[in-house]
Amino acid sequence: MKNIYTAIAALQPQFINFIRVAIFIVMAWIGGLKAFQYEADGIVPFVTNSPFMSFFYNNTGKTAVNEQGEEVAQYKLHRNPEGKMVQKNIEWHKENGTYIFSYGLGTVICIIGLLTFLGIWSAEIGFWGGILTFGMSIVTLSFLITTPEVYVPNLGGDMPTPRHGFPYLSGAGRLVLKDVIMMAGGLTVAADAAQRILKR
Repeated sequence: MKNIYTAIAALQPQFINFIRVAIFIVMAWIGGLKAFQYEADGIVPFVTNSPFMSFFYNNTGKTAVNEQGEEVAQYKLHRNPEGKMVQKNIEWHKENGTYIFSYGLGTVICIIGLLTFLGIWSAEIGFWGGILTFGMSIVTLSFLITTPEVYVPNLGGDMPTPRHGFPYLSGAGRLVLKDVIMMAGGLTVAADAAQRILKR
C-alpha cells in the first residue's frame, strides 16, 4: 500500500491541474449554453429572486393572476419547458431582458473558466480564476435561500405531497448544491497558484 500512497501523493500537482480542467469544462459548457433560448429561460427564477442579480431584469417584482386566480410573479406564467417554444413567452423574455443578460452572464462564466484553466501555465492568472470561481459559487449557492423553485413544491394530487419544501431539493436545487464542489475547487486551485507565486 505504501507504494500506492507514494504514487498518488506524487501526482498531486497533476490532480490539481485536473481540477482546473474540470472547472473549465463545466464553466465553458454551461456558460456557452447561456447563448441559447432554453437555458436563458431556465435561469429566470434564480435571477429574478436573487438580491445580487434581480435588477438586471425589467420585470422583476411584477405580478400577474394565474389560471387559479392567484397573484404570482409574472415569470411563473411565462416559462418555456426545455425543448418547447412558445412565442408569447419568448416575447415576454425579450422585454424582460432575459436573453441579453444571459449572453453577458455566459460570457463572464466562460472567462472565469478560461482564467482557471490558464492557471496550469500562469499562477497569477490561475489565482484570480480560482478566486472568481469561489465568488461565483457563493452567488450560486445563495439561490438555496432566495429561490423557491429549488425545493419540491406542494402541488397536491390524489393525496397530499408527503415531502416538500426544505430540505427536499428539486432538480434545480440539486443542480445548485453541486456548486459546493466548485467552491472547494476554486479555493484549492487559488491556494495552489498562491503557493507557486510565493515559491518564486
